[in-house]
Amino acid sequence: MAKLNPIALILTIFCLLVSTLNVYAAREGPAAAVEDSFHRDICGGKEKVVKLHFYVQDLRIGHVNATVFEVAKASITPNNPFAFGSVHVLDDLVTEGPEFTSRALGRTQGLTTNADLSTFGIAMNLNFYFYAGRFSGSQLSILGRNQVTDAARELPVVGGTGAFRYARGYAIQTTYSMDPVSNYAVLEYTIYTTYNSKFNNEIEIAEM
Repeated sequence: MAKLNPIALILTIFCLLVSTLNVYAAREGPAAAVEDSFHRDICGGKEKVVKLHFYVQDLRIGHVNATVFEVAKASITPNNPFAFGSVHVLDDLVTEGPEFTSRALGRTQGLTTNADLSTFGIAMNLNFYFYAGRFSGSQLSILGRNQVTDAARELPVVGGTGAFRYARGYAIQTTYSMDPVSNYAVLEYTIYTTYNSKFNNEIEIAEM
């Protein structure tokens, strides 16, 4: 007798249990209905995995058209070799290719904090807002620790809006180029994340 895949068994039982939430959602109002919709997406096959690939134009402090600014610092910051306690706000351009003139896809907005006393460990709080491409109007949120001295840095995807509601996955950030004279860096992102394939009828092609 063939063995049943335990993951498939668990998912089947889960979906059967969730099916009973329809009545509950109707009784409990909008909040329960939203939760029930999430379960239906999982069991109904709406949720898929997509690979996103794009670049961020990081015009740092000192650049003539800077999009990154320091907004706070600690008493230790000026004397710490890793600028511990320095907080930056950013509003960087997201592009399809590495060139600044490449097709604009959206903006990266959020906060970064130098949060390690002994190395360049950056606490990231980023929101990718897409206003072009197949995910136009949706946002993707990333949090986590960025060890910027590493060649490739992994960050968790923690959620989003629009097609990225309930998103989860991970992002790999690398430095495509860095010009310390003009304070201009280009960051490359490869993201693997879940998304709702039926949020928009045209969202069926995985690449940006």
